[in-house]
Amino acid sequence: MLSLPENLKLRWSSILLKVLCIFFIFAAPSPSFSAQDGNLVFTLTINGTINPAVVDYIDTGFKKAGEHGAYLIIIQMNTPGGLDASMRDIIKNILDSDIPIVTYVSPDGARAASAGTYILYASHIAAMAPATNLGAATPIQIGGRNTFEKDREEPDEGDKPDGKSVLERKVINDASAYIRALAHKHGRNADWAVKAVREAVSLTAHEALELNVTNIVAENLDDLLKQLAGREVKIKGQVLWLETANVSFESFEPSWRYKVLGVISDPTIAYLLLLLGFYGLIYELANPGFLLPGVAGGIAIMLALYAFQLLPVNYSGLALMVLGTGFLIGEAFLPSFGALGIGGIIAFSFGSLILFDDQALRVSLPVVIAMASVSTIFVLMLVGRISMMRRKRFRTGMEAMIGMVGEAQADFEEDGMIWVNGESWNVQCQGSIKKGDKVKILSISGIILSVEPLKEDF
Repeated sequence: MLSLPENLKLRWSSILLKVLCIFFIFAAPSPSFSAQDGNLVFTLTINGTINPAVVDYIDTGFKKAGEHGAYLIIIQMNTPGGLDASMRDIIKNILDSDIPIVTYVSPDGARAASAGTYILYASHIAAMAPATNLGAATPIQIGGRNTFEKDREEPDEGDKPDGKSVLERKVINDASAYIRALAHKHGRNADWAVKAVREAVSLTAHEALELNVTNIVAENLDDLLKQLAGREVKIKGQVLWLETANVSFESFEPSWRYKVLGVISDPTIAYLLLLLGFYGLIYELANPGFLLPGVAGGIAIMLALYAFQLLPVNYSGLALMVLGTGFLIGEAFLPSFGALGIGGIIAFSFGSLILFDDQALRVSLPVVIAMASVSTIFVLMLVGRISMMRRKRFRTGMEAMIGMVGEAQADFEEDGMIWVNGESWNVQCQGSIKKGDKVKILSISGIILSVEPLKEDF
């Protein structure tokens, strides 16, 4: 049998073991995400079309939120829609986030149309201000004539009676499956989401709440935080409960970089910047020392290349554009009577049409035609000037003086002296000449010029 001291030791050991178990149970990491873990709410703002600049802004904002230890990110959104590729990049960032994302359509009068609807469905919590709306999520083509319309004009055997082309059905079916998957991930109304894609329907904030399209209708950020308290969200398999008492806000405002990107990331703007840069460098090479065209052209090319790293560039198209520009420069310095120029225009035009891989990001066809026309006019003017110069008889030395105008040094008849190019010359002339009269050189015989009085029109 155990002695009394040994029994006491065993009892105390058991008590200590129980205390340690209780300690580790309560000290173990809890899946809930509360204000005690951190009280920083990071806010981002999307106000305008969804484009590569917005992707860069959201990506940077998420990284900043992580660096600052934020436990909640609120995206305040007001958008008419935007590019499919940019929308999917933003959604990928949201789905990969370790921080709960709340997308809040605000202020009153704002909307989450088209791409905004997909982003709202992808967020962990979808919220709207009372006087806002969402929907109309049917994908469309931008940057010129709608290819769907073209397909309808030329139906094939695969077209269905509903009037939709094969291409249109593919795009709509893909978008429907995508938004349905987002709806299922967060337990929202998938049937309405598909209807928004196929029929372009829209909802008000309160209708969206009733149909389980969104989670909250909030008057402002304070009201939103109150309604978020105790909400359950799932992030990468973990269930988190939000606590929003005693929080502090930190706003990540769009910088000048974002604003510049918002302009130059438009495919047509980036394309025009590249053209401006090319023509600026061509002008500088043709007129060395002018500087301004070269400096402006260099800056424009750098901005265009920066925009291209954000856009899905087809490098074969870019290579064709560079080759075409090289041919145009060759036409200016190695005259081929249009052979290089025409080849340059063809290469440049085809390169412009295939510059971007994404159909929705293609440069507008009217812009390509306009720039090809400008290049054609440039080549025609260049070829015409070169042809005229080749037909013109070049004269050098004393022969080049024929046709020049001189001034009589004194009164004379038949023989006298005139000033030409700062030099004094002997001349012969039929008739009398007064001092200061202008005379035109007709011919040269040795060192004597034959002149006639210059007739002045009154």
